[in-house]
Amino acid sequence: MTKFNKEDISRIIEMAWEDRTPFEAIMQEFNLNQSQVKKLLKKELSSGSFLAWKKRVKGRKTKHESLRGFKVGRHQSYDNNKFKSK
Repeated sequence: MTKFNKEDISRIIEMAWEDRTPFEAIMQEFNLNQSQVKKLLKKELSSGSFLAWKKRVKGRKTKHESLRGFKVGRHQSYDNNKFKSK
């Protein structure tokens, strides 16, 4: 596995925790596959944090592009229009 600086490790961890950032995006940006991301997180996070992440990610469709019901996009709240002036 490639050596990463602290900023890169921080960004990889951030991307791994984000629900809508798929593992494929981490692969594209940092050349790490899913198992390598897991290995990095296991090394860098406390055991409790790693287990919480692992439980959170398991079966989450948004972390895998092939399982998503959408290709690209951000969540937009149903009440987003409440704040727009007329």
